[in-house]
Amino acid sequence: MVVPVIRAQATPTSTTSPIIGLGLRLAESSFLVSPPTWQSAVLSNLIIFFLGYPLLVLGLSLQGIGAAFLLGTLTWRAFGHTGFLLVATYFLLGTGATKVKMAQKEAQGVAEKKKGRRGPGSVIGSSAAGCVCAFLSILGVGGKAFSHLWVLGFVASFCTKLSDTISSEIGKAYGKTTYLVTTFKIVPRGTEGAVSVEGTLAGLLASILLAFAGCWMGVIKVPEALICVVASQIANLGESVIGASLQDKEGFRWLNNDAVNVINISMGSILAVLIQQILLQKWCA
Repeated sequence: MVVPVIRAQATPTSTTSPIIGLGLRLAESSFLVSPPTWQSAVLSNLIIFFLGYPLLVLGLSLQGIGAAFLLGTLTWRAFGHTGFLLVATYFLLGTGATKVKMAQKEAQGVAEKKKGRRGPGSVIGSSAAGCVCAFLSILGVGGKAFSHLWVLGFVASFCTKLSDTISSEIGKAYGKTTYLVTTFKIVPRGTEGAVSVEGTLAGLLASILLAFAGCWMGVIKVPEALICVVASQIANLGESVIGASLQDKEGFRWLNNDAVNVINISMGSILAVLIQQILLQKWCA
């Protein structure tokens, strides 16, 4: 005798409301839209920022979160969820390094203000070059031939900034001897333009990690990841020279940390694009 199998049917309960179901469907549809639209980018960021708020407040002020939301939306619209994940990785690593030995840094007077919770100026200063690349990509400047250059510049800008942040924070926490990059004179930790062996190595490692995370996510390829690492280290050396030579000097009071950040990441982004084009021309010659 064949015994019929009765399958249980899902029945609505008080815990599965139409609103929750609609929210889940909207979330799924926003993440899956390809190519991304402004609507999907905004909705995706709203969901992620709502869920990730406890982590965001560790590294950003409320105004900084607002600026980061705009950055995240722009990034998602330009480069999809993989570009967003790359920036999220940058944020988590940079925030983690800022928190390392915070009490010691505060006692020495070299810690970031507000327990390392950065404001909108810092967010904009750290992402300006990436935002430019995102806009160029969205607008289709240069057509298909240039589209990947904007991706490369985007990744290189965040590799540069992460390397700068990690080298600074780890150097202030663990650097035994700090040298002024222009004279190699020993100076106190936190001096503008100062570097340490420990911080420099940590910054290099951070750049490699983020560049190859971008490679693993499929944003860039292995040769481009290497270009991002090289460009980031040259840019950070240039940033240290600017800090040691000009920052806080008479006539350059406007050159604060946010302005230097913009210069730094712009150098990293532009250098990566130039190196890629030079190598491409050489290989194709």
